[in-house]
Amino acid sequence: MQSDTIITTVAHVIQMAVAPVFLLTGVGAILTVLTNRLARIIDRARILEVRLPTVEKSEQDRLHGELATLERRSKLIHWAISLCTICALLICIVIATLFAGAFWTMDISGFIGLLFIFAMLALIGGLVGFLREISLATASVRIGMR
Repeated sequence: MQSDTIITTVAHVIQMAVAPVFLLTGVGAILTVLTNRLARIIDRARILEVRLPTVEKSEQDRLHGELATLERRSKLIHWAISLCTICALLICIVIATLFAGAFWTMDISGFIGLLFIFAMLALIGGLVGFLREISLATASVRIGMR
């Protein structure tokens, strides 16, 4: 009879862990987008740095301005990636704590709730950083004739 209770408890914990696992998948997708954006920023900065010594002074000033914008964008993306990674780590801890709590005799629901709140705050921070980076990227776009 005891093994039936343990199996039922584990099955219930797996059901509770499904939502955080789906959330973890979404955060992973966001991290993929953010790292791709960072890679593009780095690639563009490297191209500009190679061109910098070979262009005229007026063009150098423009390239320095673009490099400064890329630096600001990379810092925002860095913070977004860091916060989203913290979110993912906290979600993993939530999932592990759900399983550990199923085998403890103490109520850890408050701790799990607190972890989840911190995970959501980190995700919100990461998304705000992403939004700021997109805003900065859009503001610096030049389309058409210069």
